[in-house]
Amino acid sequence: MNDARGTVGLVMRERALSDWERRFAAFLDESVTEDAAHDREHVTRVVTNARRLAGDEQARLEIVIPAAWLHDFVLVPKDSALRSQASRLAADAAGRFLREAGYPAALIPEIEHAIAAHSFSAEIPPRTLEARIVQDADRLDALGAVGIARCIMTGVAMGGRLYHPEEPFPVNRPLDDHAYAVDHFYTKLFKLAATMNTAAGRAEAERRTAYMRGYLSQLAHEIADGS
Repeated sequence: MNDARGTVGLVMRERALSDWERRFAAFLDESVTEDAAHDREHVTRVVTNARRLAGDEQARLEIVIPAAWLHDFVLVPKDSALRSQASRLAADAAGRFLREAGYPAALIPEIEHAIAAHSFSAEIPPRTLEARIVQDADRLDALGAVGIARCIMTGVAMGGRLYHPEEPFPVNRPLDDHAYAVDHFYTKLFKLAATMNTAAGRAEAERRTAYMRGYLSQLAHEIADGS
């Protein structure tokens, strides 16, 4: 770490990052969103994931924590043509907010990058450890029990169904995750573990993915037996 980055990190520790977190939380509590899969609880879980991964990887919390709190600063519907731009829009808006709030200016470009790079659809390679951690933290929330719930909530919100009535698990038919939530497991969710950047993130992603495969096995049993 060079002298400038070390100095800024020390300043942030002295000023108590927790004070900033309270400000971020208060701002989000005042914000209204109709996206159930990207609600306040989603943000809180991503912050928790990011904090744990940052501890494992010895990353700079003064970059990771603001980026995690503000990663969904701008929400774009999944069926919007602007969806792939959502994280860039969020990064720009978060940067403006942080500058106006008086957050250390030297840290803001890296926070903006971490926010921009977190999105799966944006396809922006994370170039810093902190950006890799924020990306992993967000992707973890798409997996496991929470990931299943979020996938189904999103599918319902978009007018879809849980599964195809004639072929619930796609073998002979093309995937269509706009119409069937189960298909999204195959188009995206089962691929996430392989994209994780950190060892801790990858291990947790693999555990959560195994749970999701177990859910599909149980779903197949219940569909077949009607019980």
